[in-house]
Amino acid sequence: MSTTRADRDWARILEHLLYLVPPVAGVGIVGVLRELEVGVPGLDQVLLLLGTGGYTVLTIGITVAIVCDASRVRRRPKASGNWRPRPWLNGLFALVWAPVAGVVYLARRHRYFGTPPGWSGWWLLVLGSLVATLLGAAVAAIAYVLVIPGLITAAIGLASTVVVGSFPVAIHRDAAYVCTQPNSWRPNPGVYLGLAFLSLPVAPLQPLLAGYYLYKRRTVVSE
Repeated sequence: MSTTRADRDWARILEHLLYLVPPVAGVGIVGVLRELEVGVPGLDQVLLLLGTGGYTVLTIGITVAIVCDASRVRRRPKASGNWRPRPWLNGLFALVWAPVAGVVYLARRHRYFGTPPGWSGWWLLVLGSLVATLLGAAVAAIAYVLVIPGLITAAIGLASTVVVGSFPVAIHRDAAYVCTQPNSWRPNPGVYLGLAFLSLPVAPLQPLLAGYYLYKRRTVVSE
């Protein structure tokens, strides 16, 4: 179903705000971990401030984007079919738990309006995040055997940075492309964005999700 440029803009703003959630949350987690260490004055407070302050800003932005988009959708009942999102109820949900509210809203929105496909090569970044995870784990394992603590930290930190910064964006945007192609698989980009968020805190889940997605894509999409 078609939408106006203004309708798409609020949805795109919501997407981009959600892309920032994992990096901001990661900064906060690093701040908490450094708070537990001794002899690191100043840096831990800065990281905590960036994490908590950034999350607060994102929560407000996500709430505003959802309320504005839902309001526009309700003013266009014919275009939205049977979907009549309640702006303030969705906004309240976003204030309480912004990442989940944003993902749920995008997934529901996609069912009625779709998601602009964009670039067809986002799967390369999904593959890159998978490779980064596997290489990071391999290097960390070797460093553990050789008792090189600094290398373990560096390997895990670099791999985590690559994955957190690229994986959710890449799998969401690529799912938007795949679902517009003439095949039997219609991945919901909002659902895959949520799965990507869930996979980040649990190391084995991210490569499993990335591997499954790439395998499934390979079997149904011909480019």
